[in-house]
Amino acid sequence: MLEGKVAVVTGASRGIGKAIAKKLALQGAKVIINYNGSEEKALAVKAEIEEAGGQAVVYQCNVADYAACETFIQTVIKEQGSLDILVNNAGITRDGLLMKMSEEDFDQVVNTNLKGAFHTMRFAARQMLKQRSGRIINMSSVVGVSGNAGQVNYAASKAGVIGMTKSAARELASRGVTVNAVAPGFISTDMTDVLSDKVKEAAEGQIPLGRFGKPEDVAAAVAFLASEEAGYITGQVLHVDGGMCM
Repeated sequence: MLEGKVAVVTGASRGIGKAIAKKLALQGAKVIINYNGSEEKALAVKAEIEEAGGQAVVYQCNVADYAACETFIQTVIKEQGSLDILVNNAGITRDGLLMKMSEEDFDQVVNTNLKGAFHTMRFAARQMLKQRSGRIINMSSVVGVSGNAGQVNYAASKAGVIGMTKSAARELASRGVTVNAVAPGFISTDMTDVLSDKVKEAAEGQIPLGRFGKPEDVAAAVAFLASEEAGYITGQVLHVDGGMCM
């Protein structure tokens, strides 16, 4: 259990981030719900957590903004007293074929998905090293491992997250800080709800378990990596994909 721990979850106002925030709070952590533009949804997640007896605080921050991340992380540490768990979940998509993809669409995805994780890790690591303990869990994707047509930018960002995770794990391990990644496959969220039935059926055909996962499946994996039981696991990528990348 995570009693007494302070956990930051970026992009926690919906989907997988929301499920992670609720799961960590259920296990006793005080959860910092980060959002960029969806304050109403973030406050709704906070209300759900509190109704279930948990603790949550809402903070706005665009993780693509380096200076804003520094202020965000420093404020959390000052107001909450520690930062024990960091879950880098914030992410966006701007899909398109390589030959038609704009530089802006590439940069926006990389700046949020990859640089955003760097920004928060950069400032959280100092506190975790000082504490000589901490858990960092970065959200990658099956696409970052296998690639996907129409997602050059997204795949690049999620593959980069894996390399960054392994490098940070080597740097921080000697002070008791673990850094791991979770690579979800097709998970039922707002991002997949917009897919046509034909596309969904084709995707399910690639999944050995024959179905999309749930946000709660990913949240359970994150909660494990954040726990004391995962203290001897670092630099790893845990696939939550129904067997797609076995």
